[in-house]
Amino acid sequence: MRLSFSKVRIVPWVMPLLIAVAGVAVGEFKGFTKEQRDASVGPVSGLKPGLRRAFTDVGQFAAKKEPKPFDWLGAHEEPGQTFGQYVGSRPNLPGPVRKKLYVLPIGTFAKGVAPDLEKLKAYTAAYFHPMPVEMLPVVADAEVPAKVRENSLTKKKQWLSTDILDWLPGKLPGDAYAMLAVTMTDLYPEESWNFVFGQASYRERVGVFSFARYHPSWTFDPVDEGTEKLVLGRAAKVLTHEMGHMFGIRHCVHYECIMGGVNHLAEADAAPMHLCPVCLRKLYYAVRFDPASRYEGLAKFYRENGFKEEEKWAAVEAASIGAAR
Repeated sequence: MRLSFSKVRIVPWVMPLLIAVAGVAVGEFKGFTKEQRDASVGPVSGLKPGLRRAFTDVGQFAAKKEPKPFDWLGAHEEPGQTFGQYVGSRPNLPGPVRKKLYVLPIGTFAKGVAPDLEKLKAYTAAYFHPMPVEMLPVVADAEVPAKVRENSLTKKKQWLSTDILDWLPGKLPGDAYAMLAVTMTDLYPEESWNFVFGQASYRERVGVFSFARYHPSWTFDPVDEGTEKLVLGRAAKVLTHEMGHMFGIRHCVHYECIMGGVNHLAEADAAPMHLCPVCLRKLYYAVRFDPASRYEGLAKFYRENGFKEEEKWAAVEAASIGAAR
């Protein structure tokens, strides 16, 4: 999602395909050399061995690929953000009072279609370890103060996302660093739009995101035994990506990274679930986690939920960082 510090309409992290195909390449993306990517992480020689290993690319991270015309970087110019630039931006960081992350479910979450909310909470807690994460009680459909319309194409209900965005700051707990509302109801930002996946106000530290179109039934793909994992993975990616923006982390252009912008669902599915070394160091600056413990927690989640490749990757990182300490 495009970073913004005011409450304005924001391009969704995963844009509708009908919008993506209308995109026009605005410039040729030029990839970075290994030396340039290392420089974007910032100096690591003075760090403790475990941290130095965590922020060093020894071949486990993939460099950013050349985008196709309708991929995010094929249609949007992104300046990127080095670790030094992140620190210089003076990001709004957690503190003694505003120290928790909250997820607010709104509307109906039907079993078999919606991602498991407890699993999303567990994943968010592992990802932003050691910050406390709380799942607030579900807000019923009737209590959502948003204009409702029927989408002319899908014939399904939609909520006006700006109404929800205006309502969320009043629901923000006093100890919240940030809160993301999630829903299975489709969203639209204004009458002229077909739909939007979500909107956020980073100044207010709130956002609302719909998981409605992550289920294969929306794209007429087959629904099988892998659907639950697919929907959970898609929801987990958007939740951690958007929460990453709350920490002031901009779109990544150095590596294939969860913080990279995406323009369509296929590009989102291809994105890794992990942070690259540049963005990992930004998150460390904000949260101060133990990298080995964080990866161990993620590996446990991946193992329990069938993400075999992600489990192997996180486990190797945890072991390598632990051995370096």
